[in-house]
Amino acid sequence: MQTMNWVLDLDGVVWLAETPIPGAADAVRRLQAGGEAVVFVTNNSQPTEAEYEAKLEQHGIDGRGAIITSAMAAAALIAPGERVLVCGGPGVVEALQKRGAAIIEADQPDVVVVGFHRDFNYERMRIAATAVRGGARLVATNDDATYPTPEGLIPGAGAILASIERASGVRAIVAGKPHEPMADIVRARLGDREGIVVGDRPDTDGELARRLGYRFALVLTGVISPDQAASVEPSPDEVAPDLAALVDRYCSSR
Repeated sequence: MQTMNWVLDLDGVVWLAETPIPGAADAVRRLQAGGEAVVFVTNNSQPTEAEYEAKLEQHGIDGRGAIITSAMAAAALIAPGERVLVCGGPGVVEALQKRGAAIIEADQPDVVVVGFHRDFNYERMRIAATAVRGGARLVATNDDATYPTPEGLIPGAGAILASIERASGVRAIVAGKPHEPMADIVRARLGDREGIVVGDRPDTDGELARRLGYRFALVLTGVISPDQAASVEPSPDEVAPDLAALVDRYCSSR
């Protein structure tokens, strides 16, 4: 039987913050050992690529060369040499530097790029909104309102973005899941083949699957509870309690 492309979310699928989701690492290893093409596609732009690879390794997963982040998608919208004010974490800075952008602190940037970071404050919001009102483009890594942790949901990049959009009066160009810049990177990495997106968010993972023409598998280890699963949009092609159960189902059907 032909193998598939597997697009796996991280937060809410493989782990919750620093806590591994039981069975997820073994499920990924089974897919990789079976020759499936596996990439990890995340809207969390805070960590660098090396930090993601190291974290996956700590979980017993080989993620080398398989990371795609919303920071990479946002950087693809920036021309080399453009002056960028970053309102985000190290992953955004890294992606922009690889793109050849000039990272500045203020002084009339061409672009303001917003992503998830835990040290966001009023002064950063003021500087970013002022730059956008002055004519800078506003680009967001993603607009996820929340971020799943073992203690429950916390504000995500979308909450930070909303404050800058409200203060500047400008809507951002969003690069991450489920938007086209992220889909373009996935297509370029995996090629044209049947695939499945596994995630915990229908509005990002599910819509990305539809954009790619892939199946969407919803796992219930993140933001969606079992009683919500029947009414989400887009409707998932499959629902599983976790990644391990989904891979078990897939392997038994081959």
